[in-house]
Amino acid sequence: MSPTRPANRPDAPHGATRRLTTAQALIAFLARQYTERDGRRQRLISATWGIFGHGNVAGIGQALLEAGHAGSPTAPTVPGPTAPTAPGTPTAPGTAPRIPTAPGHRMPFLQGRNEQAMVHAAVGYARQSGRLSAHAVTTSIGPGATNLVTGAALATVNRLPVLLLPGDTFATRPADPVLQQLEVPYAGDVSVNDCLRPVSRYFDRITRPEALIPAALQAMRVLADPVETGAVTLALPQDVQAEAYDWPEEFFAERDWHVRRPAPDTAELEAAVRAIRSARRPLIVAGGGVRHSAAEETLAAFTAATRIPVASTQAGKGALRHDHPADVGGIGHTGTATADELARTADLVIGVGTRFTDFTTASGTLFSNPAVRFLHLNIAAADAHKLAARPLVADARAGLEALTAALAGRGYRVDPAYETEYAGAKEAWEEKVEASYATPVPTARPTQTQVLGLLDALVTEDDILINAAGSLPGDLHRLWRTRSRDQYHVEYGYSCMGYEIPAAIGVLLAEAARGARSRGHRPVWALVGDGTYLMNPTETVTAVQENLPLKLVILQNHGYASIGGLSEAVGAERFGTAYRHRDPDGGFTGPPLPVDLAANAASLGMRVLRAATVDELGKALAEARDAEGPTCVYVETETPDTVSGPPPAQAWWDVPVAETASRPAAARAREEYDRQAASRRRHL
Repeated sequence: MSPTRPANRPDAPHGATRRLTTAQALIAFLARQYTERDGRRQRLISATWGIFGHGNVAGIGQALLEAGHAGSPTAPTVPGPTAPTAPGTPTAPGTAPRIPTAPGHRMPFLQGRNEQAMVHAAVGYARQSGRLSAHAVTTSIGPGATNLVTGAALATVNRLPVLLLPGDTFATRPADPVLQQLEVPYAGDVSVNDCLRPVSRYFDRITRPEALIPAALQAMRVLADPVETGAVTLALPQDVQAEAYDWPEEFFAERDWHVRRPAPDTAELEAAVRAIRSARRPLIVAGGGVRHSAAEETLAAFTAATRIPVASTQAGKGALRHDHPADVGGIGHTGTATADELARTADLVIGVGTRFTDFTTASGTLFSNPAVRFLHLNIAAADAHKLAARPLVADARAGLEALTAALAGRGYRVDPAYETEYAGAKEAWEEKVEASYATPVPTARPTQTQVLGLLDALVTEDDILINAAGSLPGDLHRLWRTRSRDQYHVEYGYSCMGYEIPAAIGVLLAEAARGARSRGHRPVWALVGDGTYLMNPTETVTAVQENLPLKLVILQNHGYASIGGLSEAVGAERFGTAYRHRDPDGGFTGPPLPVDLAANAASLGMRVLRAATVDELGKALAEARDAEGPTCVYVETETPDTVSGPPPAQAWWDVPVAETASRPAAARAREEYDRQAASRRRHL
């Protein structure tokens, strides 16, 4: 991918230079990079998150100061009150969030509290921005840098762009070792930043100022590439950051990185059309690529013409609205009975922008029709060839448009009896959803699915729900009625506990960047269990600092509920999954721990609404939705052991069980495991 310069931005005179430090040059360069797709142009790096230490404060920190920050003479005008409010104080009506903007070539700065969380916020921003705009993250050396690794892995697994700028130890080695340096006896050029290599799509260490020029261009190429994108790391030795150099003016020219939409190969397209026309029970599996390509309307047009049903992965949920006739819900281990039964009998599975993970394929047991074949439309050739599929390597929207046009004159449409079958199954599943959401006793403590039901009754297509880990992703995938293309934001590629709160901040920043403030805020909900909250609550402080209207819902169930259920299923008897005091035998079966997460959230500055019953929860959620500042709803949930819970898993997931064990629970679990594993097949 080669960048272009806008016609109205002439090149600088040949030979002209500008003397800057390496850090100043990098920030100036980043502020002039843009992406363009379908005629829409936006900043590629619109802001930089940071926590400063000795490894970046005098380099990147000083450069960001010069590039424009709140309160400087060159900073963008930032709306909002100047007087701080006390922790937990409700935001005054009409108060605007203090969200930094990026006019001209300034670089807004966002202050984080945890390095991993800053990456999660950047990922949430990138996903909500359609992968067309991203954030940078700067850290010091040592622990600040290694804290990036989990966030980087999440970004790369989900193929979402984020630029990481960790400080690094001295390139000139004036003293060896320096503070927070890892000594590696066999290699003098290794630092802890090398941990970021396997989780980065591009990695470079800038040991000389002039080395920044090719590295920065490669970094932008990868970030803007729809196939290659993910975490990109430029490790910056602290002495090189502060070193001055005469930079060619051309380095600072505006560059547009075109985000391509490759069309399918003619031969592959013809083969795909033949495969579809010969299918009697085709099923589409929509993945995250539909969303990244903004192909939802094109998918709807394709299904209108062919009547092929559409199941969705976690990343693809929302590709069609829940009430679209062709939408049959989530697929796989956390899918609906409707989608999974269609998958078992499908003779052609058409993947659109999906990676076909084990949750989608039920660990290789779901697509059980002996005659099943696969057709994969994917912009990444590596994904298009999975499951020995017939590949259609193309952008999702371009590929669907080509398929629709190629089938238009050939009269293909599924048998009406097939339509009737999946429509009836969808209606039957909706009855199960209603039963899970029902709240017959308003004074009772709500179950987790009843919490979702109360939200379902409250939200509109404007709301966005964010989740990543625990038992909520399964309940949401099976039950949630998605009303818009971006309402369902569940990170299930890396399923990282602690993603939700910072990602919600990133989503709010993305909505502000696209002008949501002029239309009123879109409600953004971060749904977390107590385990996830304890992993990473720190960015609630950032939401308070920026006055972002985050709606945080904490579901207290006193432990790792999801893994507790899995532990029981695999014969581990819920060992080590409850948050309880030790019992006399050394186990964790005593009383629940006296942890008050609501008080903790309030201590971090959030307004907190406690709810003890179904009725109280409904009122608290409505109040939180209308709030203009960061608000937390806290509720203790009832376990499904005593009331109706969600429908059980409709397909298997392979979690190996002990092959030999003395405890009866493990022996029984192994028998069930062997029975399920026997149905696994390799699609060749």
